[in-house]
Amino acid sequence: MKQKFKKGVYRSENWSQMFQNEAEFLKTIFGEEIIKCEHFGSTSVRGMKAKPVIDMMCIVKNIEKVDIFNNQMESLGYDVAGDWGIPGRRLFRKGEVNRTHHIHFYQFDNPEIERHLIFRDYLRCHPKEVDNYSRFKETLAQQYDTTREYSPAKRKFVSEMEQKALRWFSES
Repeated sequence: MKQKFKKGVYRSENWSQMFQNEAEFLKTIFGEEIIKCEHFGSTSVRGMKAKPVIDMMCIVKNIEKVDIFNNQMESLGYDVAGDWGIPGRRLFRKGEVNRTHHIHFYQFDNPEIERHLIFRDYLRCHPKEVDNYSRFKETLAQQYDTTREYSPAKRKFVSEMEQKALRWFSES
């Protein structure tokens, strides 16, 4: 079933708690395989407007071992999406119609980890960029009806902002 995009973007103070609850739950499933969980994406930045879906990253010892849990995750209501086009990642989506979480698993040495966390930290340190990004997302949300349309439309903007974040990180 194709998920309908919820018009608009939102702010919520309970996103941090939703992340924390999910991280604790996932540790009961994956145990010692999870090194740590990180909250990233728009819901991890105070004041950022976002679709109400928590992006979280579970950093694991061995990415191949994550696949062992696919049946269990599916039985708990997660969509098992495999690498979803990014080699070395495993993606699980929680909530079929009302999606609540995108859970990205990466092995501890995957370079995608650093890229995501630098971008998050850059936004956390640059409130004006948060405002610019929020306004841009609001504009896109009014133009597009589905995530399939919305996501590619913001790709160039995000890529340019990620480059700023990487320069900021290398200079600090």
